[in-house]
Amino acid sequence: MRESRLVEMWRGRKCLRWFLVVAAGLFALLNLVAFMQAWRMTHFSSGGPRTPPPDQLGVIERLKVLTLGVNVPKPLNWKDPSVLKLEYETCLLECPENHAQLELWYIPAKTPKGIVCLFHGYAACKSSVLDEAAQFHKLGYSTLLVDFFGSGGSSGCTTSVGAWEAYDVSAVTRYAEGLCTGPIVLYGKSMGSAAILAAAAKGSLGAHALILECPFDRLLSTVGNRFTSMHLPAFPAAHLVTLWGGLQNRFWAFGLNPVDFAGAVSVPTLLMAGDGDTRVTQGQTTQIFRSLGEKRDSRFVIFPGAGHTSFLEYGPAKWAEEVEAFLRRTEKQRQ
Repeated sequence: MRESRLVEMWRGRKCLRWFLVVAAGLFALLNLVAFMQAWRMTHFSSGGPRTPPPDQLGVIERLKVLTLGVNVPKPLNWKDPSVLKLEYETCLLECPENHAQLELWYIPAKTPKGIVCLFHGYAACKSSVLDEAAQFHKLGYSTLLVDFFGSGGSSGCTTSVGAWEAYDVSAVTRYAEGLCTGPIVLYGKSMGSAAILAAAAKGSLGAHALILECPFDRLLSTVGNRFTSMHLPAFPAAHLVTLWGGLQNRFWAFGLNPVDFAGAVSVPTLLMAGDGDTRVTQGQTTQIFRSLGEKRDSRFVIFPGAGHTSFLEYGPAKWAEEVEAFLRRTEKQRQ
């Protein structure tokens, strides 16, 4: 009887050991996959086709992406202001915090009302905001288009999805002060908007107004939305990818929360979002608007049916109307 109990105990402990070994192996495998996912998302490749958005992938492609990660080549500028018959200068700016040299395009206005600094989104470059720059130029503003470190003509081949880019925003804003005596307006798309808010939380920007398109509320949220768009559970994959992405790029990724940074903004802000956006939902952008607060003369504009896209391209008339009206209000407040 005693021997049978000992045998049962030995078998039970053996099963427990095997369970722990299997669990540890699965946990290690999950972390390895998350590590690769984070690496491929934040380290641009030297070439090859870019992986399409998650919601455009088939079953086999999704499995491949989940195993090997996405392929995101370093974004390169495919057009310059001369395409729109705009005179411009190419400037180089050192950003010591990022150990990076940033490439800028400066498009001066004849009698500038001020200057607008434009910051692109994730895996993009300054060519992607050239049409917006042309619109600001028509309104009488000089413009300064920026390649974040790792993109376009700037040095490096990595991105931190807004964390370290905040230092680029601060450096460019200081540079803009020497180019124009008028007000400085910061314009950002997606990651560019998040970087602007992160810069605001680090201290005074010197900007007089902000125009932000679809900034994510938390890095964890936007990573989770990518898994959700593939009809996969966000937990724990999104948490592990967020963790490893931050460790690989030397920042605390769970603290990259523009919804918290928005409380530091003290200038008029125009916030725009699309109610069809699955990467940055309207609810998440609404939380940022609430954090901005009414006392800062902020305005929230929704583009019905728009996804995570260029709002100027999606609704040019509405975009131009809202932006012009916002800039006129800020101009009157300064008079």
